[in-house]
Amino acid sequence: MFCYQCEETLNGKGCTKKGICGKDEETANLIDLLIYLCKGISVRNVPAMENGAGNPDAGKFIMDSLFTTLTNVNFDKDRYYQLISEAIAIRDKIPKAAGSEHDACTWKPKDKSEVEEKAKLVGVLLTENEDVRSLRELLVYGLKGVSAYYHHAAILGFTDDEIPAFVQKGLASTLKDLSVDEMTGLVLECGGVGVKTLELLDRAHTTTFGKPEITTVKTTVRDRPGILITGHDLLDLKMLLEQTKGTGVDVYTHGEMLPAHGYPAFKGIENLVGNYGRSWWHQKEEFESFNGPVLITTNCIVPPKDSYKDRVYTTSVVGYPGLKHIKADEKGHKDFSALIEQAKKCSPPEAVGNESDLITGCAHDAVLALAGPVTDAIKNGAIRRFIVMAGCDGRHREREYYTEFAKALPADTVILTAGCAKYRYNSLGLGDIGGIPRVLDAGQCNDSYSLVVIAKALAEAFGVDINELPVSYNIAWYEQKAVLVLLALLNLGIKNITIGPVLPAFVSPAVLDVLVKNFGLGKNSTVEEDLKKMVPQ
Repeated sequence: MFCYQCEETLNGKGCTKKGICGKDEETANLIDLLIYLCKGISVRNVPAMENGAGNPDAGKFIMDSLFTTLTNVNFDKDRYYQLISEAIAIRDKIPKAAGSEHDACTWKPKDKSEVEEKAKLVGVLLTENEDVRSLRELLVYGLKGVSAYYHHAAILGFTDDEIPAFVQKGLASTLKDLSVDEMTGLVLECGGVGVKTLELLDRAHTTTFGKPEITTVKTTVRDRPGILITGHDLLDLKMLLEQTKGTGVDVYTHGEMLPAHGYPAFKGIENLVGNYGRSWWHQKEEFESFNGPVLITTNCIVPPKDSYKDRVYTTSVVGYPGLKHIKADEKGHKDFSALIEQAKKCSPPEAVGNESDLITGCAHDAVLALAGPVTDAIKNGAIRRFIVMAGCDGRHREREYYTEFAKALPADTVILTAGCAKYRYNSLGLGDIGGIPRVLDAGQCNDSYSLVVIAKALAEAFGVDINELPVSYNIAWYEQKAVLVLLALLNLGIKNITIGPVLPAFVSPAVLDVLVKNFGLGKNSTVEEDLKKMVPQ
């Protein structure tokens, strides 16, 4: 086992015996093999599609498979064995590529033991050259992010054939002997495809659920049984609310589902009563005290405690051994009756932590509706600077930096945020500037796209380059969706981004040097030093 795809990787180098996330060695190896086979499918399918003989559905399988391999999504070995079998079946129905084929295109096991042995041999370290490995993995992690965001758009009926085509092109490239320039070009191209994917998902969400509105969300609990929904999937929330209507069961959002409250489609629903708890890594104590069933729709799942394991349900790409899994039928419908019936027998949730109201729904349309007051506030000096503090939250103590940084920001600065990193500072009560909230929460991590739209609109309004705006970037990362967002920002030409709390272990010194020289990418330091850099006097 060797895995270094997330920020928490052991000692900043790599997990080799068990993942910090909780995955064991066998599961991690099966993930490597599944990705390896997806590369083999891609090598065959890219030229076959160009010749009209490929499998147009292979892209969906590959992207859903990549999604399931993200940190904290699927821990279920049986599901991986099933996906590996499906990958081989899909691959072998695609015409062979011309010339001799890579092992990923031809390997086939006789039994489960051969799967286990092969899985030990096809991991990250199969690429010996550190810089080549770094560029390949940076691309693969970006493709995982693309796949995750595309999945959410596709289930709402919004697709774009060019996106799965690029994912397959990118995966196939990692089995080829390309130059550094070619590999770097593909990484940056992945960022461009990421922008396109985020635009597609934004359109899917706003078309289906309406344009988000700035909304105040309650964090108190009611004296009725409830269901807690976490993850990112708004369609699952919609179906759950439809099925709980009139049942006497309340629904609370958790983690990255908080932004759902800003969408018009979810406003006025009597039993969508508020947000419970904080970001993903607080699950063990918050799921315990919630008392009712929990529905996990996407990442991030933390290995559950036995005390509440019987109340946790997974769906879609999420999986964990021993948890009940809810599948969609052929029309995409999911039956949540088991959760509802269990909820009726449970005690109401117990209050947790800070119960101050939270503000969300500050996506690009809502903020641009305030364009006049915002630009006036910049011109008259009421707003000196915007600080983009989007990204992920995590467990490590170093992340307290983001709370302290937010507290230390001058009163004439505004935080632009998206993703679960906001839980580090969205309950601090930082107030407003002339009615403009000092924490503008655009939504989920995929809504980082909104922050770019806002920045572009400001640049146009002031007639300057986007990098000349009074905007600084102090971004926290954790997993591969955040990697894709970073690549998307780089593709858009945004420079001098600060990331933390540590630099990715998969970025080699030579690759980091390129990012520093070309984009000014850097790591955060101390609150005091970063304030001097990001909020110049």
